Amino acid sequence: MGTAEATARPPVVWPGLDGVADRRFDLLVVGDVRLEVRAELRGLRFADLTADRLAYAHASAVVAGTAVNMARSATGYFRRVGLFTKIGDDDHTEAIRRELGRLGVRDLCRVETGMPNGVAVMVRDDSPPWPGVRLLVAAENAPSRWLSEADVRRAAAEIRTADAVFLDGYALLSPISRAATYAAARIANESGTLVAFDLVPHDIDGRVPVSEILPLLALTDVIVTEAATLARLLGAPPPVESAEVRELPPLLDRSVCGRPLWLLRFGETNLENVLAYRGDQGGRPLLLEYASGYGEGVERAGFGDRLASCELYWWLSARSRG
Repeated sequence: MGTAEATARPPVVWPGLDGVADRRFDLLVVGDVRLEVRAELRGLRFADLTADRLAYAHASAVVAGTAVNMARSATGYFRRVGLFTKIGDDDHTEAIRRELGRLGVRDLCRVETGMPNGVAVMVRDDSPPWPGVRLLVAAENAPSRWLSEADVRRAAAEIRTADAVFLDGYALLSPISRAATYAAARIANESGTLVAFDLVPHDIDGRVPVSEILPLLALTDVIVTEAATLARLLGAPPPVESAEVRELPPLLDRSVCGRPLWLLRFGETNLENVLAYRGDQGGRPLLLEYASGYGEGVERAGFGDRLASCELYWWLSARSRG
């Protein structure tokens, strides 16, 4: 079975969103690790707040961050999952390591001596449309922002032996971790390791110059992004409907060389639908639209990572059959 036949079914059909029994491939996740406090406000909208307010709500404190969240979902699909980043040196460090152990994730974290771990606060209100407006406040000086190119070079063997390395755009917000991200992608390219990249935060087009992003996308094999984010980054009107998203591929081919697989999210909350596209490389181009499985009543926290894990396993499986 070739790649075209293997990708005829959308990933939400196979392998599906609930993990697989036949876990294959080794994945290395590089990104952010933080202590995160989460709360959901029922019956309260941020827009209604004009003074201090005490609210009792469902709240929790978890080990999170982009790398942990992705690794947590990836363990349901991949044979081995490793996490490489820089973490802090405080009372929370052992809690982070215990959580990675509990998840079955290989702990490859480096400790930045004397630096506290990063903290984030996520509060979601009850504004329509569901699931409300999210306010995410993140400590600006988290250890992951100090992950350096030298750190990555010391982890080169882990990158070379992985089937895929998963990176994300938050690392581009710091010049130090930006250089580390480029280094990781180059090492992966040289060794044949697939590079997947999550184009976040969703307003990255207003935070990082496009000239600092496009060269990295050219080193990438799989790109996960909201269609609206990508369109703004490339100077195009943000698409809303499926027909508008389907107009993006020619722009993608002109803007980014290498013909990566694009996983373009769109819909009412930019998560309901996906257009998977990959340009022609001597065979037929891939153009596959599918519903993501997300909708009202589905927990939003972690869904994007479940979907990305599912899609990455689907693509690696298709490549192995090609």
